[in-house]
Amino acid sequence: MADTKTEIAKNDIFAKAYNFTKADEVKELGLYPYFKPLESTDGTIVEIEGHEVIMAGSNNYLGLTNDQRTIEAAQAALKKYGTGCTGSRYLNGTLDIHLELEEKLAAFMGKENCVLFSTGYQTNEGTIQTIAQRNDIIFSDRDNHACIVVGTQCSNAKTVRYQHNDMGQLRKFLEKADPDAGKIIISDGVFSMSGTLAKVPELVKLAKEFDARLYLDDAHAVGVIGDGGRGSASVFGLTDQVDLISGTFSKSFASLGGFIVGDNAVIEYLRHHSPAHIFSASMPPANVATVLKALEILQEEPWRIKRLEEISIYMRTELKNLGFNVWSSESPIVPVVIGEMMDCFKFWKDLFEEGVYANAVVPPAVPKGQSLLRTSYMASHTNEHLDRILEAFRKVGLKHGIIDSNGNSVN
Repeated sequence: MADTKTEIAKNDIFAKAYNFTKADEVKELGLYPYFKPLESTDGTIVEIEGHEVIMAGSNNYLGLTNDQRTIEAAQAALKKYGTGCTGSRYLNGTLDIHLELEEKLAAFMGKENCVLFSTGYQTNEGTIQTIAQRNDIIFSDRDNHACIVVGTQCSNAKTVRYQHNDMGQLRKFLEKADPDAGKIIISDGVFSMSGTLAKVPELVKLAKEFDARLYLDDAHAVGVIGDGGRGSASVFGLTDQVDLISGTFSKSFASLGGFIVGDNAVIEYLRHHSPAHIFSASMPPANVATVLKALEILQEEPWRIKRLEEISIYMRTELKNLGFNVWSSESPIVPVVIGEMMDCFKFWKDLFEEGVYANAVVPPAVPKGQSLLRTSYMASHTNEHLDRILEAFRKVGLKHGIIDSNGNSVN
């Protein structure tokens, strides 16, 4: 083992690791906001390092992670099937409830077929590298999630990245593309940092005009927006015009795993060719059972989607009224722009001390000088929770000179 105190050679492949000191520097200042262990949680209130705080940074959009019904469903699956499948879906890792969930998700999303993956990350990575091959072209929004970026890098296809939601630039790239090449446009349905929606009608139009396929990652949209929580395309009544829609179970569905829906032939091709599906152990039974119950609750309790929308509008409006820059959020993801990275870390710490947990997001996840607190909301937040969050932001915003007492941004 190398001694960290000795000088590391420039050509040592570990040099980058030994020279990485930024995290330690931030920790020494007492401002490090990451990998904080939750000691207890009921979903909306969590305990971290002995502090009881309101959780305003979770993707538990429907508030189902601590719902007794999902817990009991998971417990029943553990008793019936055990703790894991110890194999891939391709071989010994398929349970009857995997097939049941695929069938129900396909029906819910209005598509012919569905295939499950072990994580949402694997869903996009594994689908993209399988579908897009040599001589194909991927057109990818620059703000797409990292798993999409990695999927494009793993594929043998050419990737063209267009500016976020810039349909004019996307058109120009499509016009320049080889008309004989296979083409697919890939976009987040709801973008995870800004909370903005993809311009689905324009994407559909361009895909048709240039004979391209359209793929939406609805990780932050299914169970959140659209008709009954069916995602970004359903907001515009265009689900049938989108070729592939992916989603995750680690957010609204209170579990872990992912799925993709589409035409039967395409899904069966993925089922038999995607390395991320074939060579990865399948979703554990408790996770599958949790998703099945969450899907049932979503359909039986539409008030959760309505409540989530009400909360989203309220928090966007009130944070703006306080003077904060929340970009152009259109979802329960509401970013609060702070500015420089260290200022963001200081703001995060003071907010935590005021009893609110949010996520500090810094470059390269956001542009330099636009570090932010990413807030996200749940249907289970009460009005009291929301007002306490707003008061904490007001107090800390004034302290740090981000806003003034008249509700104006100082930046």
